Amino acid sequence: MFVIVVPDMRIELDVSLDPTLGCGQAHRWIKKGDIWEGVLGKEIISLKQTEDGFECSGTDDKAMILDYFRADDDLNEIYADCSKNDPYVASLAERCPGLRLLRQDPWECMATYLLATNANVKRIGCMVENVCKEFGKDLGGRHSFPTPEEIIDGKSRISNCRLGYRDERFVELAHRVADGDIDPYELRKMDYQGCVNMLLSIKGIGPKVADCIALFSMDHLEAFPIDARIGRMMKERYGQDGNYRDISDYARRRFGRYAGYAQELLYHSGFIDP
Repeated sequence: MFVIVVPDMRIELDVSLDPTLGCGQAHRWIKKGDIWEGVLGKEIISLKQTEDGFECSGTDDKAMILDYFRADDDLNEIYADCSKNDPYVASLAERCPGLRLLRQDPWECMATYLLATNANVKRIGCMVENVCKEFGKDLGGRHSFPTPEEIIDGKSRISNCRLGYRDERFVELAHRVADGDIDPYELRKMDYQGCVNMLLSIKGIGPKVADCIALFSMDHLEAFPIDARIGRMMKERYGQDGNYRDISDYARRRFGRYAGYAQELLYHSGFIDP
């Protein structure tokens, strides 16, 4: 089956879509042939890689696309900065050019990563799609990510999403956001530690998930999420085998203000190292 996409616009940007959209940062992107399909807000977006960026269909909001792909990030400067003390990370940057962090919607990222505990990437993607189909708006083949209010209004159907033990905490988060107890968009205005501390106050969010949310939606590029893969690498390559805080503090000292980019390169190394 061939997917034909008539582009609405061309985006010139130093980005490689495969590692950027396929490395587990965001969970609503699906690759169909050479097309990446995702949902941003209430629009179904299709992207196709080109030599100087990508073709984009499904929206005419160029500013939104550029913001999502963090077009304001100077990759050359960032890669040079986070790898200046680390030849291995420098080699990863050379072998995986165009790997970018994404600037996701804070509410969607927070709610999505609440589901990410003790689940692999495929399972997370299934849960997120179930939530969207159950509570989101039908966009014509895909569904929008639901608002807190949409989740609360339909909470009696939460078991349909097959979230397991995450049901209660997911609805609880929707209530806290809807009631104004937590404002995901205000967290962007906090410093890194303040943001993480607030995220840790949410039932079901631990240090790793808090760092993912801070990195992927809150503009805290110093965050360094440590999952099992990164934990093994930090032990084997860097001799760091302490608790989460000790390892993440070490990573921020070693890789600096762009430690999150170093983390993504290290995470992706499993796909590019022989």
